[in-house]
Formats: sequence, structure tokens, C-alpha cells
Amino acid sequence: MDGSGKIEAAPAIAAGMPARSARNIALLAMCQALTQSGNTLMFASSALAVLTIVGADLRMWANLPVTMQHLGVMLSVFPASLLMMKRGRKFGFRMGSLFGMAGASCSAIGLQLASFPIMCLGGMLLGNAVANMQLYRFAAVELAPPSFRAKAISYVTSGGVIAGVVGPTLARWTPDLWQPLFQASFVGVIILHAIVFTILGFIEFPVVKTDDTSGPQRPLLQIVTQPAYMVAAAGAMIAFGVMSFVMAASPLAIVQCGLDKSEAPVTIFVHVMGMFLPAFFTGHLIQRFGVFNMMLTGIALLICGVAIALLGTTEWHFRIALGLNGSGWNFLFVGATTLLTTTYRPAERGKAQAFNDFMVFGTTATASLMASVVLELKGWAFLNYLAFALVFIALVVIGAFRLRHPARA
Repeated sequence: MDGSGKIEAAPAIAAGMPARSARNIALLAMCQALTQSGNTLMFASSALAVLTIVGADLRMWANLPVTMQHLGVMLSVFPASLLMMKRGRKFGFRMGSLFGMAGASCSAIGLQLASFPIMCLGGMLLGNAVANMQLYRFAAVELAPPSFRAKAISYVTSGGVIAGVVGPTLARWTPDLWQPLFQASFVGVIILHAIVFTILGFIEFPVVKTDDTSGPQRPLLQIVTQPAYMVAAAGAMIAFGVMSFVMAASPLAIVQCGLDKSEAPVTIFVHVMGMFLPAFFTGHLIQRFGVFNMMLTGIALLICGVAIALLGTTEWHFRIALGLNGSGWNFLFVGATTLLTTTYRPAERGKAQAFNDFMVFGTTATASLMASVVLELKGWAFLNYLAFALVFIALVVIGAFRLRHPARA
């Protein structure tokens, strides 16, 4: 990274990404697309499915299976990352797909038995699959030449554009296929993870080398207390926390505000497209304008999303607000991830990446759990005011870093 905060490009590579790297990254982006489709389908359907089996006294906990999924991510990030350091990316990612199939199966069985605890267990197991999916972006860095670091992250993240179509489409057409309602949605998630398991077999991940784990390593505390690491982690935490807080509440808020439940998949579609369409050019913008400028752009978009949500509760208020929320997440999160990859050595990547994702999904789990509670007790407007407070914290953290380290910013 140079003094302007931009990622330096190696002059030796000017014609573009090598064909082998491009193929591997394209396949990894496809895995991202399908896994994210399953995740989107769960977000759009899970809380509404819970409402079909619980009484009024448990309505405020309708997002608990999704929260358990985030808790599963927290518990899985360290084991998943360390397993990949030992056995390689392919083995670890395929284990994640198996957990995804098991988790979706649990959710389908729990719905059949009208068992809220079994549905929560399904969410916990699905968390392992999501934890592995979040490591795709770091694997992309290892599949591409150093000068394509930001673009590789961005391209793999852009696989979510397909998820923005597939996930909401399945969420719209699968709930009523058979009884009980929404069980077909969970079966769809099983199929998506099975396809990902197959595709992963065709990706040529780097062979695990002894140097990858036995090289010089600093203590974890020394790594995570670097100012750049803390800014990157804080940016990723708030990006995911605010996105999850608003998205998890939106299907319930749509119904609460008197709109038809069929609007929920449409709004989630707009939101997911907002998350992933910018990924086609986020990496290029980071290289051109610098990582911190793109993170600040993400903050501005998140603030605009909150403002739109507070202006009204029509279909288009929800759609535009969630679309801006998704775009803000993309710029802030991809920028934070790019910054994070500059703060650790190869032998440190397992614990450095895992600690970051542990903190990110700790924030996300809390945000997801509180979303339905805050919505039920205080309403949609109050929830958005809280989202604004979180975004403001990100603005302060990044602003303070730029003031204290003007050469890097």
C-alpha cells in the first residue's frame, strides 16, 4: 500500500489476470453465488417460517434461528480457518458445504415437527457453512497475483449478484410448493450446498506448504492491536452489523407496516443486488481512489439508506433504503477486507482472518438477535436511528485514523 492509501499494482502484470487464476476465481465466485443464494433464501424465509409454528408470545424471537446462524459463524471461524491451514482450502470449504446441507435439513425437519429448538439447531449448523463462505474472499487473494488483490476480492464478492436473483426468486416461489409452508425453501438450500460441494472439486487451490504455517509469527494481540487492523476490523464489523440489523428486521417490518408478505422477497432482491452489483468495480475504485475513500463512500451510502427508511414505509421506501444499505455494505466491507490483508504475514493469516471474522459475526449475531426485539418493542423508525448510531461510530473510527496517520490516509 502506498502513501495515498491505494493498493500498488505490480508493473510486471499489465495485460490482465492470468487465465488459470481467472478460471479459479470464476469458479470460486460461482460458489459464492450459490452459497449466498442459500443464505439469502434463509434470511427471507426463516423468520416468516418461524411465525407459522410459534405463538404470539414468541413472535419477537422469530429471528432467533438466524441469530443462531451468526452464533454458529462465531464458533466456526477459528476451527474453519485453522483446518484450512492444515488441510487446505478445498477440504475446509467442502466441509462447510456438508454443514450447510445438515443445517438446512435440520431446519426442514424442525418445521415439519413444529419444533422451534430444532430450527435453531439448523441455524447453528448453517453458521459453519456461512463461516466458510466468508473465507472465500481471502482464498481469492491466494488464487490471484498480488497486483490483483483488491480486484480478486471484489470479483468473488460479485458472485452475490447471481444470489440477488436466485435467492429471492426461490424465496418467492418455494414457500407454497408443499406443506408445511417454507419447507421447500429449506430443501432448496440443501440442493444449493450440494452443487457448491461439487464445484469446489474443480478449483485448483494452492497446495498447503510448511512455510505457510511454520514461518515467523507475531502474537495475536500484537497483530490485532495494529491501528490499520483495528480500523479494518471495525469497518467490517459495522458494515455487517448494520446490514444484518436492517435486513433481518425488514421482512417483519414490511408485514408490520401493512404491506403484503410477498413484498419481502422483492425488497431482499433489491438489497442483495445493492450488496453485490458494485463488486464488479469496487476493486478498481479502491485501486484508483484508495481504500479509505471507498470505506467513507460506504458510510455515506449507509446513512442515505437510513434517511430514506425514516421518510416513509411504502414499498419503494423499503426497496430504496435496503438497496442503499446493501451498496454501503459493499464499499465499506470490501474496503475493510482489502485493508485487513495488508496487516498480517502468510503464516499469520489463519488466526488474523479468524479473529476478524469472529468479531464481525459477534457483532452480526447481536444485531440479528436485537433486530426483531427492537422492531417489536420500539418500531421500524427507532431501529433505523440505532443503525445510524452504529454508522456514526464507523465514521469516527476511520476519521480518527486518518487524522492520526495522515501519510497512510
